[in-house]
Amino acid sequence: MQDNKYSFFYPGSLNKSVLLIHGLTGSPAEMKYLGKQLHKLGFTVYAPVLAGHCRDIDRLLATSWEDWYTSIETAYQDLRSRNPLHEIYTAGICAGGALGLILAANHPELAGVATYSLAFRYDGWNMSQLLHRITTPLSLVAGLPLIKRIQFAEKEPFGLKDERLRARVKTGEIRIEGALDYFPMGALYQMYLMNEQLKRLLPQIHTPVLLLHALEDDMSHWRNSDYVAKHIGGKCRMHLLEDSYHMIHVDKERKKVAELTAEFFIAPS
Repeated sequence: MQDNKYSFFYPGSLNKSVLLIHGLTGSPAEMKYLGKQLHKLGFTVYAPVLAGHCRDIDRLLATSWEDWYTSIETAYQDLRSRNPLHEIYTAGICAGGALGLILAANHPELAGVATYSLAFRYDGWNMSQLLHRITTPLSLVAGLPLIKRIQFAEKEPFGLKDERLRARVKTGEIRIEGALDYFPMGALYQMYLMNEQLKRLLPQIHTPVLLLHALEDDMSHWRNSDYVAKHIGGKCRMHLLEDSYHMIHVDKERKKVAELTAEFFIAPS
């Protein structure tokens, strides 16, 4: 297990373990509510830090999506060695959800994958046309130092429909420990490359998958999850939430997200 102040591990009483995967520029702290709810039900829960995250922009830009995936592969093997008889599941937000699906492509024995607010493109209602476009190929310029470091700050509503929570984020009263509040272009390009790989792998994935997405997602339209539902090789459940934005696992319907996830992990097939 990671010896990291940002990661967390909760041993449970069931023979089921869940690997929680945070999003791009995020941190395990954003997964704590979900982790605690699953742990109350008896699940063993582990939330590692993706490579390059919870540091600074230089550390993040020094990594590739393959490095992020290696973090998840290592965490998965750690869970297997610690609890060899456990069924193992993943739950991830946005880029974390994509990494969970790639893990399933490489490990058919994975028991189930919950994917929240998947983003092949940042095409939600609050995204500028520019940010939408830069998730397309940038092979000629993405490696240039000045281009890689261009940053896009996260703006209101911060993926949150909950107005009270959003106000506390805006004033700085609430801050996700270890997370960055901006997206460097170099990291967005790595996410694009990861998503292109995921698209190629989808027909090979036969692990049961739960897709949760908000109808009003401000960052990624629910068509992103629908693409997975239409192209994945195995069984898939999709549920659209009616009272959340992008950060569904911490927003107004976070309890519902936890309940749907737990129900799925108890009976994924």
